Order: sequence, then structure tokens, then C-alpha cells
Amino acid sequence: MIDKSNNKYLALPASGKGPGILVLHAWWGLNNFFKDFCQRLADQGFVALAPDLYHGKIASTIEDAENMLTKTNRKLASVEILEAHAQLRALPNLTGSFTGVVGFSMGAFWSCWLAQQKPENIKAVTLFYGSKNGDFSHSQAAFLGHFAESDKWEPASGVKKLEKSLRTAQRPVTFHTYPATGHWFFEKDRPDSFDAQAAQLAWERTISFFHTQLDDQNLLV
Repeated sequence: MIDKSNNKYLALPASGKGPGILVLHAWWGLNNFFKDFCQRLADQGFVALAPDLYHGKIASTIEDAENMLTKTNRKLASVEILEAHAQLRALPNLTGSFTGVVGFSMGAFWSCWLAQQKPENIKAVTLFYGSKNGDFSHSQAAFLGHFAESDKWEPASGVKKLEKSLRTAQRPVTFHTYPATGHWFFEKDRPDSFDAQAAQLAWERTISFFHTQLDDQNLLV
């Protein structure tokens, strides 16, 4: 089942029930790749909800994406992310009391933010080539990160700073760097950056991580 209403994209597993995962798109907008990603999560037994932070607008070029990001109302985006998370948690389809979040680039920034805003609810965070440092001392989440070896948009120094903050907060954290990859290596609709082998490995690690952290709700805290 797929629900495309209200500037959100919801994909449900065949069983109709499963752990909930919020999907936060990159600066391209909620395009077909991220909708397909939601469906892939649903095929693995998860309830996946993706808010559309650009309200139907899609960028196809870096220039367009940069322009859209510049015009983004961060206060409004933060409200919409919190509302989407609340909507996800309120769905009768969810199993368990906790949710996960996965974000790509800009969405990874917001995923870190949400983990700090809702530490009592978010139990699993997956980041794709994006980060946001901060205070994770109240977080209850485990963190998985997928980063490119050569990435002008997400410097290794920022990744290391985030990892240090998470370890200081005693959060379970596993960050992977994929050799010979660049930003957007996971996104197959970015042929100049997509790396099929790295993307498959990152996918397998992500699914294993979410199943481990959310299926039985027996999480490290």
C-alpha cells in the first residue's frame, strides 16, 4: 500500500504492519528515487514515511538544488519534520514504541537534528553522506553512517567531529567510508556519482541495522 497524500509519501509492507522509519530526502526534493527507497524499506517489512520538504518541487541540477536549499524555510522544515514523525508514530500500522530515521545529505543533517529533538522516540539513525554535530547526551539511538571517500560536500573532518560527539555521548556508532566514491554514490539516478557495488553494500548494512535495532526493540541505551 502506498499513500501519497498531504505532501508525504507512505509505503506499507505487505503485512500492513512493521517498525516505523522516517525518510528524509536530499536537497533534490522528494523525487522518485526517495519514493522508491520508501517502497524498498516497505518490502523489507518496515513502515516508511517521507515528508516532502519542498512541497512538490524537484531539482534536477546542482544549481537548482542549491537554489532550493537556499530558499528553504528551516523553521517551517523543522515543524514539518516533527509533524511527520508524530504522524508516523500515530499510525496504527506501527509495531513497537520506537522509530528509526534515515536521511540523505540535507536529510542526514535533519536526521541528526531529529535524534536530538526526540531522544525518547528515535532508536536508530542512518546517515548517508551528511551530518550535523550537536549534543547527543540524551539520545537513545544507535547510529549508522555511510560516507564517501572523496566528498567536497561532506568533509571527513565533519564526519569525525560527529563520530566523536556520539562516542562522547556513549551512543553505539558505526561509520563506514566507501573507497573510490563521491557524494550521492547511493543514488542510482545520479549516474555521475552512483556506485552500484557501494550502494548495494550500504543497503544491506542499512537493512540489517534497522532490523537489529527496531524489530525486537531490544536496544542499547
